[in-house]
Amino acid sequence: MELTKFGHACVRLEKDGKILVIDPGAFSEESALDAADAVLITHEHFDHMEPERLRAAARANPELTIWTCDAVAGQLSEAEVPAKIQAVRHGDAFETAGFRVRAVGELHAVNHPDVPQVQNVGFFVDDAVFYPGDALTPPGADVHTLLVPTGAPWLKLAEMINYLRQVRPEHAYSTHDALYSEVGLKLVDNWLGMEADKQKADLRRLELGDSVTV
Repeated sequence: MELTKFGHACVRLEKDGKILVIDPGAFSEESALDAADAVLITHEHFDHMEPERLRAAARANPELTIWTCDAVAGQLSEAEVPAKIQAVRHGDAFETAGFRVRAVGELHAVNHPDVPQVQNVGFFVDDAVFYPGDALTPPGADVHTLLVPTGAPWLKLAEMINYLRQVRPEHAYSTHDALYSEVGLKLVDNWLGMEADKQKADLRRLELGDSVTV
């Protein structure tokens, strides 16, 4: 399948003419949802989930299915997004648009001591691509391609590196990186490059619109 970076925390997976979009939030390009067959949403924060865009995508494709956690499913129903909305929890397995998906994880990482954790469910697609959302959840299996968060209020460098060393994917590509300046993105490139050398793996940042085959 082909994986394309669509800004910040959003990626598209394409296989056999079908399109699966993950976390098309407010910081990603609206075109990420063009011709989407199914959408996966990890949690409710606006940089991962934008109801108006999902409403437009569902109007364009009445067969659109959205898979997400209970909290987001409720919010999308209240927002009257006209898609088939499916709530999933840790351990659930399902098939959508020809992709096999397993739900992994339950909670968002801690952002602030005074802010309650929200639900967060990661997605393991075709036993190959793991997207943890805003958490450093162990996938519970070998990972070919990891979408690794590299910049967030809840994340520090040591945690990101330790997560890469715990998961030890063959490939890892940066997500959650829209908050960085150009200087910050160069730091991300350096950090991933150094770890790639240590692990002898493909660990790097994709530019906006870049695609790889996984």
